[in-house]
Amino acid sequence: MRIIAGAYKGRRLKAPTWDGLRPTSDKLRETLFNVLAARVPEARVLDGCAGTGAVGLEALSRGAAHVTFIERDRRAAALIRENLAAAGVDEASYTIDCSDIRTALRRMPAEHRFDLLFLDPPYAIDGLDEILAASAERLAPDGLLVLERATRREPEVPSALVRVRDIRSGDSTLTLMKGC
Repeated sequence: MRIIAGAYKGRRLKAPTWDGLRPTSDKLRETLFNVLAARVPEARVLDGCAGTGAVGLEALSRGAAHVTFIERDRRAAALIRENLAAAGVDEASYTIDCSDIRTALRRMPAEHRFDLLFLDPPYAIDGLDEILAASAERLAPDGLLVLERATRREPEVPSALVRVRDIRSGDSTLTLMKGC
């Protein structure tokens, strides 16, 4: 895994040494950021179920103002810290919240809004509709939510969101949604 473009281009990212994390492939991240290129500079970004932090790091590399990483696994949160430090990212440009995505979204102040909100939960997670609904409340006006999911598993899109595009790559699909 590596950072594909921007200020930290080419930096290698550490991968997990344990089972259970499914990092977003370089190819899928490259496709995603090609689609989002105009939205990333100066954006406030949330990388939910962040795993290695590769998506959030890519956003920072491409000029995002701040990334909030949410990851419940302490080992993965430590890995995100290592990857940020190895890339030389300024500590003021990110926050790491080591908690469950539902809990983190619920306890955020109401005024906390994100221009880009990435969710990459385990493909078989229960309560995805609840996570999407809570995420919709955190979108800035004209914000975009990106859900990485198993292609075979269609999400229930809550009424607060509208699906705008799907990007398929093998077994994974990125579903892009906007607030209504």
